[in-house]
Amino acid sequence: MFKTIIEPFRIKVVEQIKMTTPEQRQEMIRAAGYNIFALHSDDVIIDLLTDSGTGAMSANQWGGVMRGDESYAGSPSYFHFRDSVQDIMGFEYVIPTHQGRAAERILFSVMCKPGDVVPNNSHFDTTRANVEFRGAIALDLPSAELADMDSDFPFKGDMDVAALRAAFAEFGAARIPLVMLTVTNNSGGGQPVSMANVREVAAVCREFDTPLYLDACRITENAYFIKQREPGYADVTVREIVAEMCALTQGCTMSAKKDAIVNMGGFLATRDPELAREEQNLLILTEGFPTYGGLSGRDLEALAIGMQEAVDEHYLHYRIASTRYIGQHLRDAGVPLLWPTGGHAIYLDAKRFAPHLAPTQFPGVSVAIALYLLGGVRACEIGTLMFGRHDAETGEETAGPRELVRLAIPRRVYTQSHMDYVIEVVIKAFENRDDLPAYRIVEQAPFLRHFSAKLEPVS
Repeated sequence: MFKTIIEPFRIKVVEQIKMTTPEQRQEMIRAAGYNIFALHSDDVIIDLLTDSGTGAMSANQWGGVMRGDESYAGSPSYFHFRDSVQDIMGFEYVIPTHQGRAAERILFSVMCKPGDVVPNNSHFDTTRANVEFRGAIALDLPSAELADMDSDFPFKGDMDVAALRAAFAEFGAARIPLVMLTVTNNSGGGQPVSMANVREVAAVCREFDTPLYLDACRITENAYFIKQREPGYADVTVREIVAEMCALTQGCTMSAKKDAIVNMGGFLATRDPELAREEQNLLILTEGFPTYGGLSGRDLEALAIGMQEAVDEHYLHYRIASTRYIGQHLRDAGVPLLWPTGGHAIYLDAKRFAPHLAPTQFPGVSVAIALYLLGGVRACEIGTLMFGRHDAETGEETAGPRELVRLAIPRRVYTQSHMDYVIEVVIKAFENRDDLPAYRIVEQAPFLRHFSAKLEPVS
């Protein structure tokens, strides 16, 4: 009815933003080794590095923080958390962890061995690292439609089902301990997965007696896309869609720092009692007792409430529509990006943004640094720095599958005027794209190098 997207909440508390000059930011990024992750957050004006743990909790969640019970074992806050997850997702066994990657580490430690293969529509960075740390192969099977950055295909996050069948034929079911679907597909531009695709993947898994797991950190956003775009779901609630997706699977990992809108927390869920016992044994060794799992009672309370708030469709409408608002304005200005927009982020196509830079010259890094220098906007490279391969013996650099820059929108944090400012900064960077320099790595770690690498511009 109306064009303006209003935030379905009021602001009670504000935090002052430190304003900086381009000259100050030039010195700050140099001191950070030209790594966006190494910047001090108070030297950033608009922080779009990630939507993980950066959301603003509600008054109800803060009330839950005050009610949190810190008993070591059997806290009522744990049972509130467990009941909330079961209510939304339907999994019988719910194991709290301090965040999503801890759930991934426990899951893959229990289920995978060296030489195994874990198919996924697209592994994100920590998921891939935890699979490979076990000596297994993280196999990405994205849909063919994802390769077309400009098409209107509504579910580019789907898994290639034919490729999944081919993987079972090539490796054999004995080497594939589980299949995962990441919803939404973060490495694939935050694109949603259709319910039809979940059903097809689940059918293949049943055929080969292999469990299907969800990386469910953005499952409510994915469910809202299904409601919007998939025939037959317009009159189905997001809560019902989430339950249907979960019913097709045997379990999930979840970083609750995304859709559950908490600053810390996650969980691992399953239907298998024996697997749950093994996972709890490892949890006790590394995270804590099964009724707190590395979280405080106040975290568990906030998470329980956040799970319920995440399926509110007024909130999801605002969330998805405001992200599309940014993408539409950038697209209208000719800025190359992955279309249609996802739920939690805008993904700039750095390959077309800076076509004069080869993937091994890190165009995504160059674009991200330009956004910071121009306007103090921090974004995240999802390209060759994050997903490329470095051969330590030869020094050879292998490019990643895509060159993207993610502008991840924290939940309930920024207003439309903040996003209008971001739009202006991105457009200005695009207008100056011919001046974007190449970068090279001068120091890197063997795993997840993008977090700590040091780089320098190449003149």
